[in-house]
Amino acid sequence: MIKQLSVFVENKFGRLAAVTEVLAKNNIDINALSLADTSDFGILRLVVDKPEDAAVALTEHGVTVKCTEVIAAAMDDCPGGLSFILDTLTNEKINIEYMYAFMGKTEGKAWTVMRVDDSERAEKVLHEHSIKTLDNSVHLDA
Repeated sequence: MIKQLSVFVENKFGRLAAVTEVLAKNNIDINALSLADTSDFGILRLVVDKPEDAAVALTEHGVTVKCTEVIAAAMDDCPGGLSFILDTLTNEKINIEYMYAFMGKTEGKAWTVMRVDDSERAEKVLHEHSIKTLDNSVHLDA
């Protein structure tokens, strides 16, 4: 499992740029992100190389941040790669709350970040089916 930051951002001009500027000034690398918005605010979900440092830096700049554990799973970068992961979890009755994909630097693999209802069981099931997952000690190009 890896740590993900959920950053609450006002839906105002320049707010997203301000968040990424704080990360840049603190030498924090963004590995994956997803942005969902409403008319008043957005939720920016980030996987970064130094999640604790990022949370502190953003909080010091008045940004509301929540840390959660998510799973980053490798899938074959071909038709059916995602379907295999989803079928594996569905067969075990593991519910996915949300997910987003990103491209890593691993040849032939794409990655998906998932928040599920039972992270420990999901990770165990994925490993039993030879699906690689990341933890915070592994960089995405591993």
